[in-house]
Amino acid sequence: MLLLGLLLVLGCATLVMLLFIYLTSETYAKVIRFKEEQFYLDPKTAEKLRFPSIEDESTILLSVIVPAYNEEKRLPVMLEECLDYLEKKLNSDPSCTFEVLIVDDGSNDKTTEVGLSYSKKYGCDKVRVLTLSTNRGKGGAVRLGMLSARGKQLLFADADGATTFEDISKLQNNLKELVKDQPMDKALGLVCGSRAHLEKEAIASRSFFRTVLMKGFHLLVWLFAARSVRDTQCGFKLLTRPTARLCFPNLHIERW
Repeated sequence: MLLLGLLLVLGCATLVMLLFIYLTSETYAKVIRFKEEQFYLDPKTAEKLRFPSIEDESTILLSVIVPAYNEEKRLPVMLEECLDYLEKKLNSDPSCTFEVLIVDDGSNDKTTEVGLSYSKKYGCDKVRVLTLSTNRGKGGAVRLGMLSARGKQLLFADADGATTFEDISKLQNNLKELVKDQPMDKALGLVCGSRAHLEKEAIASRSFFRTVLMKGFHLLVWLFAARSVRDTQCGFKLLTRPTARLCFPNLHIERW
């Protein structure tokens, strides 16, 4: 009898929680974009030009979206490696057109100025800076970058350069295999980079407390989200344009 009562209480509590979530949740995500965030600066002419939309047709092969918050020191290292690789690729194959889109997530350092220096050096057709009016969080920064991109393929890459950029070739090969027999402009596909094979080295360099937190977080992700992705936190993800159109307008959480 006591067990039945406990189950009844638990069931009622669950029902109340689900009802609360339903009543306080919004069916559609709100994408807030201020007027000044719809434009990028051409540092050579000082002209402000409007960003394209993810709903437009692709005009280049690859867009690299780099969310950056107070990254004036680490960003140049990442950009040097990234642009050196992409320029060599373009020189060897003219079809490998690209853009690097730096999204300054409301930084209070010189992240935007650093990005614009590369835009001036390489031209704003290859490097563009999207400066957000207020800090959104990594999710919000990545989303607005994706919604402003021109690529047939879109890559999310962290500003800290934790992943060697030439590893993009592995992602691209996997993406081609994933969507084979389908035109890239029409196919749905997403490939996630992984550092799971380096986990033992990472644990060795972390404190016991941080390792426990990491394992606990991975368990929660496995239970409630993705079970087939070994490393959900790796900042190196490649997707097709139709996938970006489907995913990013529907993201509800910007802070993570």
